[in-house]
Amino acid sequence: MNHPGRPPERRPVARAPGRLRGPLAALAAASAGAAYVLAVRPRLLRWGATTQEAAGPLAGDEIVPAPRMQSTRAVTIAAPASDVWPWLVQLGAGRGGFYSYDRLEKTTGLGIRSADRILPELQRLKVGDIVPLSPDGGLPVRLLESGAVLGLGGSIDLRTGKMSPPGVRPTGRRLDIGWTFVVRPVGPEATRLLSRTRYDYSPLAEGLALRMLLEPVQFLMERRMLLGIRNRAEGRRS
Repeated sequence: MNHPGRPPERRPVARAPGRLRGPLAALAAASAGAAYVLAVRPRLLRWGATTQEAAGPLAGDEIVPAPRMQSTRAVTIAAPASDVWPWLVQLGAGRGGFYSYDRLEKTTGLGIRSADRILPELQRLKVGDIVPLSPDGGLPVRLLESGAVLGLGGSIDLRTGKMSPPGVRPTGRRLDIGWTFVVRPVGPEATRLLSRTRYDYSPLAEGLALRMLLEPVQFLMERRMLLGIRNRAEGRRS
């Protein structure tokens, strides 16, 4: 009981015993991880895509035939496929850019600037050409169906951080990447643009850590890229 003139008594805050704090923290971390895996992650991996688009096969899946991770994202564009395709052909660092967060990419030293117009000199692309992801290297074109499919893919040797020559899969620590864009007309003036990424990696433990980093970053950048292509094809500012 408090008496007049005396400061109110402070009641001790109930705290878990020291021996329980570790298990409780682990339980909280596990709960957060489960919430991400069950509720958040599926939405990130299939943003904008229908169930059929996300689960069905796409051209380019053969680039990484047995992925440990796959995402399929999509956007509807109010423009014919012929107005969408040129923006894909000129993708790349030092080319048309990635139509994403240019300021963020500049802060990382990549120096990427996204074009706001079709560049005629970059409209010729063939299988075997390299689409630069940064000034240090990029992914080779593995599949090209003009106006319909652009498939990129390769293997990164995680020991050196460098892309392996086409057709060469490094032994030991590696990251295999397949990145495919599919353009589907859904009417004379509308197009579905799908982007599918497939990863395989070794060893498993290192790949899982890389996956936790890649998934949210890739979602943010790729979502912005798809919207950037949509806005440009529709003739609007990003």
